[in-house]
Amino acid sequence: MRRQRGITSHTAARTCTAALAALLAVALGPGSAVAGDTLPWPGESAVGANQPYQHGYSPTELLRWNPADDTDAELLRAKVPLQSRIAPDAATQRNPSLSAETQLLTLAGDYGNAFFESHPYTNEFSQYLFNYWQYADVYASWHGMPTEGVPTSYYDPNLDWKQKWFEFGMLNLPNPGYTNAAHANGVRSLGCVFFSPNDRGDQAYSELLVRDADGNFPAAAKLVEIAEYYGFDGYFVNQEDSVAPADIPVYKQFLKQLRDGGMYVQWYDSIDNSSGRVSYQNEFNSVNAPFVRDSAVGDVSDSVFLNYWWNKNKLTNSKTYAEQLGLKPRESVFAGVEAGQYQFNQPYDLENNLGADGNPMNAIATLGADFVSSDYADKTDDKAQSTVFDRERRWWTGSSQGGTTPDGSWKGIAKYIAERSVIKGSTFSTSFNTGHGLSTWSDGRLSNDAEWGNINLQDIPVTWQWWIDAKTSPLVADFDYGPEYTPASRFSYQRIGAYNGGSSLVLSGTLADDNTVRLYKTALGVTAGSTLSLTYNKPSADDDSELRLAVVLASDPDTVVQLPLHGSGRRTQGWTTATADLSAYAGQKIASLGLVVAAGARPIEDYQVNLGALALHDGVDRTPDRPSGLRISQLLPETGELFLSWKRSGYDEVRRYDVYLDDTYLGGIYDDVYYVKHFTAASGTLKLVAVGPDGSRSKPATVQFDLAKAPTGVTATAERDGTLKAAWTPGRTGQPLTVEVRGLDTARPYTKKVTVPGKSTGTTLTGVPVDGGTYLLTVATEDGTRTSVRGTFADAEISPYPASAVQISGNTFAFTRPTLADWHTLTVLEDGQPKQFSTTYGSGTKPYIVRGRTTRAAMTVTMDSPDSEVVAVLEDYAGNKATTVLRD
Repeated sequence: MRRQRGITSHTAARTCTAALAALLAVALGPGSAVAGDTLPWPGESAVGANQPYQHGYSPTELLRWNPADDTDAELLRAKVPLQSRIAPDAATQRNPSLSAETQLLTLAGDYGNAFFESHPYTNEFSQYLFNYWQYADVYASWHGMPTEGVPTSYYDPNLDWKQKWFEFGMLNLPNPGYTNAAHANGVRSLGCVFFSPNDRGDQAYSELLVRDADGNFPAAAKLVEIAEYYGFDGYFVNQEDSVAPADIPVYKQFLKQLRDGGMYVQWYDSIDNSSGRVSYQNEFNSVNAPFVRDSAVGDVSDSVFLNYWWNKNKLTNSKTYAEQLGLKPRESVFAGVEAGQYQFNQPYDLENNLGADGNPMNAIATLGADFVSSDYADKTDDKAQSTVFDRERRWWTGSSQGGTTPDGSWKGIAKYIAERSVIKGSTFSTSFNTGHGLSTWSDGRLSNDAEWGNINLQDIPVTWQWWIDAKTSPLVADFDYGPEYTPASRFSYQRIGAYNGGSSLVLSGTLADDNTVRLYKTALGVTAGSTLSLTYNKPSADDDSELRLAVVLASDPDTVVQLPLHGSGRRTQGWTTATADLSAYAGQKIASLGLVVAAGARPIEDYQVNLGALALHDGVDRTPDRPSGLRISQLLPETGELFLSWKRSGYDEVRRYDVYLDDTYLGGIYDDVYYVKHFTAASGTLKLVAVGPDGSRSKPATVQFDLAKAPTGVTATAERDGTLKAAWTPGRTGQPLTVEVRGLDTARPYTKKVTVPGKSTGTTLTGVPVDGGTYLLTVATEDGTRTSVRGTFADAEISPYPASAVQISGNTFAFTRPTLADWHTLTVLEDGQPKQFSTTYGSGTKPYIVRGRTTRAAMTVTMDSPDSEVVAVLEDYAGNKATTVLRD
């Protein structure tokens, strides 16, 4: 398995901004290939001052976890429930002979995989977004995350990957935006538990195996609790450090507790069941099978990710052995493909996984399929994204252009994995949004000209990218992101952008024959009131072509029912909507939706039509209710940030919420909280609109604000003496001001309010915490807009390293990791002289234990003299120190 490590490379398009994070690149064990770092976004796309981001967890932090301790926890939860998929229907697959039983796991970085910038959404078009959920069953996050509290200044992108001198957690969580998108498509989302000799410092699997008085594992209980809170489904467990033989049965009980707690668990093929040594079997056999199904324990995990060095014989044996254990190999044995290292020149031929019937014998897993972006030199250049899109299409379909002939020897995942779908019920809608854009349109009107990236807004991807049937020269398809977009050179269409969101689907070229465009695999019920509508824009000249909605019924999968949209050969003046009546098919099931572009009497050159929306309605008014509870949680004018909250309805009623400032689109999500990075308006009306499954839109909830009636220029400075000095420019009202400081760490609640005269320009609050926690200071009149500023209390506190954390045997001292949340180094002095400690990756020694980088073996020290004085000096990130005498 690729080892998670930090590696840095610069790109021409972006340069580093100080003290921010990069993509955690990885070294391939036992090889040494790397993926290029994504450096922090500069300029307008730079991280917001208080933008929520995820962090990793060491075993210590895992056991201490409480969402009330995390300022950003509520904004990092995935709220979309895991959707069920429709039953397989071979007759409407691209390849009807392909078994739908074969599962696929994609283990990859999200959004760009950054150290300190794992945000659910941000304002950057060129961050990578996965767009092929229809071929995946499980998504697992693969990267490293610094543990909570690591200052961003500790990251230096100019140093090589061995010089990341901060702690990465053994646990990283899946990005909540990715979890939402995965769940919307019926895909499980997993976190990652990772141990290796170097990559996580002194963190050890054995810390997870500690039992309580009842024989249960508190660490397993916490992992279940975290997954349930953040809304994901389980864990990929990558144990690439030897396990003591005596711990093997205990480890299995730990895994079983996870699984019994409702978690999906996938184990990596790395540990010998008898010796506990790292041993890659590259097949499913008696050595690794007990970590899936153990004869004494039962099922301890759901599946195994086989290491890569397999062949036809090993995969055949894997299938046979799984079946002997009563397992289904297409669900529980995943043949690993090292996507990131070998990319399109794979030494692992998935043809070797095919049985006599031409179908895969085992499931398939890929590591690092995000290479399509991460290893592309111009990945951060907005003008080069069409190449990223082509690379990703090639990986998943075999052809960068979406054809049926593979580009080179790589045949594409779709050759082995049947397409899946969640599109069911009696309604459906799409605006062909891929989850990012260079602008945003609302009902065809340009609503915001800023770029953005938000996978939460990604529509269900087009199932077949692309499946276009024509006798000669089929039209070509692309996503049109508007005038600022640079398509691949093979396209020459007029860029007009989206109808709703950031993109539309454009079909262009010479229309010489009828083109049947397959779009979505479905199981949609037709009622007496069903209608199917298409919103389109045809900028090419009037001609005698015709658009026809294409419906394939489950009862007759070989027939494409064509529903003409009369007059659709005429050039439109912008977007227009045409609707077809489906009542004649009431009681039937729609197995696929698409479009026929019917040709005219002669070939039509330079033909173009953009598809902006497609919706199935069932004749029932399903418009969501106006949202309730909309409020401004935090308005931070000095940093240009806004936090909103509201009451969320069920996913069966609302698919997302759209946020507007007056008529300017600010973003959207299925959630009850939202963060806006660039918010500079002085007054206006904030609007919240609920969007239903059929695309219907509620009346807006509104809240007004006016900074002219509020204090401006609010600043605050916390001092080590427990004072907090606040200053502002008063508003025009002259009303008395309420000044409130509230600690955002609700596990240690603190609130203080004072009232001052309306003309006051500042005040000093006393007795505030000095623990380094985050606070929110708000200044407001009774009926005015509340303005706030966020900051951190001064950090003047540190607890000493407890003597009980050291095991002393004669002259040998075995140190354990401090259980404190805030610490950086532990200096051990013998008669005033610091002991030296080896660091990971063979990076030399340090005169102290450094959090996350001291080796486990180095934590045990033999003193030079049995009579010496031994002192431990603990230092935190703020420079506070505390001394403990361990032996005098």
